[in-house]
Formats: sequence, C-alpha cells, structure tokens
Amino acid sequence: MSKNRPYLLTIAGLDPSGGAGVLADIKTLEQLQVYGLSVLTANTIQTESTFVKTTWIPLDFVLESIHVLLETYPVSVVKIGIVPSLDYLEKVIFACKKWAPEVKIVWDTVLRSSTAFDFLKIENQMQLYHILKQVDIITPNYQEIVKLIPLGYSIENGALALSDYCAVLLKGGHNKENTGTDDLFIANKKTSIPPTHKVLYPKHGSGCVLATAVAAHLALGEDVYFSCKKAKLYIENYLNSNPSLLGYHYA
Repeated sequence: MSKNRPYLLTIAGLDPSGGAGVLADIKTLEQLQVYGLSVLTANTIQTESTFVKTTWIPLDFVLESIHVLLETYPVSVVKIGIVPSLDYLEKVIFACKKWAPEVKIVWDTVLRSSTAFDFLKIENQMQLYHILKQVDIITPNYQEIVKLIPLGYSIENGALALSDYCAVLLKGGHNKENTGTDDLFIANKKTSIPPTHKVLYPKHGSGCVLATAVAAHLALGEDVYFSCKKAKLYIENYLNSNPSLLGYHYA
C-alpha cells in the first residue's frame, strides 16, 4: 500500500462483468492514483447486456466491514452505489460518519440498472432529504433525478431545490437539449460542464465510473467543481475507449 495515495472506500455491488460496481470503481481509482477499499452491498449475476438476479448483503455484515476498514485506514471519501432501501442507506451513512466524522460522501443514486433492473424505490421524500443533508454530492442521470425531486418541479428547479441539501451533478447523457452536458448545482446555483468529445460510445456502468472519478478527485484535494470537471474528462476517455458496452480505463 502506498503512503502517498489517499484512501477511498467504495460501498457498492459486485458486477461480475467488471463494467459497473466495485470492480469498475477500483479500476477507476487505480488509474487516478487513489487507493481503493471496498465493501459489497450486493452480489449480482449479470453481464453488460443482461441482468439475471441480485442478492443483497445483510446490513450487519456491511456495517461491520465499514467499521473495520474505517478504523484501520484514514479514509477521506466514501462513494456509495446500489442499496436496497433508504433505511439501509441511512444506516450505512451513519456508520461512515461514526467511524470517520470528517469523511466526504458521494452517493451515486443508482435506482435502476442500465439493463432495466430496479434497485431502489424512493418511498419517503422526507427521509430522502434527511439523507441528502449528510452527503456531499449526488450524481443522478435524467431518469433518476425525476424520482428524487419534489413533485411538480421541473428537472432544473428540482435539482436547484435539492442543492440546498447537497451538491447535485446531473449527468447529461440523457439531456435532450444539450446531450453530454452535465449540470452541477451547488447552493441554488447552476454551472454547466460541456463535453469535449462529439462522438462517444454508450457504456455499461458509466455512471459508476463517473461518480467514482468525482470521489477520487475529492480525495485528491480538489473542490467539488474541479472534481466534476476532471471526472468529465475521465469518463469521456472511458466512453471513447472502444465501441463495445465494456470500456477500458486510462487516465
């Protein structure tokens, strides 16, 4: 283990294809020179194009794993991926804050897989807001943000409202007006991050990779804006790496 690299804990599922989840996270972290630790929330059977099933890891096992790792390593950032419920997520965040009070938390709001499997349903909006107050940034796409924002709000106004609780990086892959342009909302202010490449190939797990790249740059000492901007460059390299649904990692 290198003493020169910051430690980052990813708490997410296992995708055996390596395109998403903790395998994709660790690949990303290694390229960005951040030492990655991981705790599994779920085992899955899937490929880049097919989802078969998931088995959730018992919460007690997850919490004990978090305790051991955060007591052992000086983790500065935690990235959270798939979870089965808001209650589960709330307890995971509580454990992270208990054992590393200053830790920054990036929540990749994965509600559904790219292969159409539902992971998490938002059933309690007030509980969601309480959770958002405890994280530093969320990274929804356009399909996810509509499940997170208050009822009756437009996407932009809803994202601005959520930014009262934490930063919101709205990924632009499904942005019909400006495809590929990400929008960062911080404290009721919007900043757009346009793409630098015109031709990009869709990838399984690209959301995981982007969120982890954001988390990595936070661990390296960047602020939220520059973390998102640098993560944008990383994900574009990943999307452009080959025409298939499984990307190659390089910084």
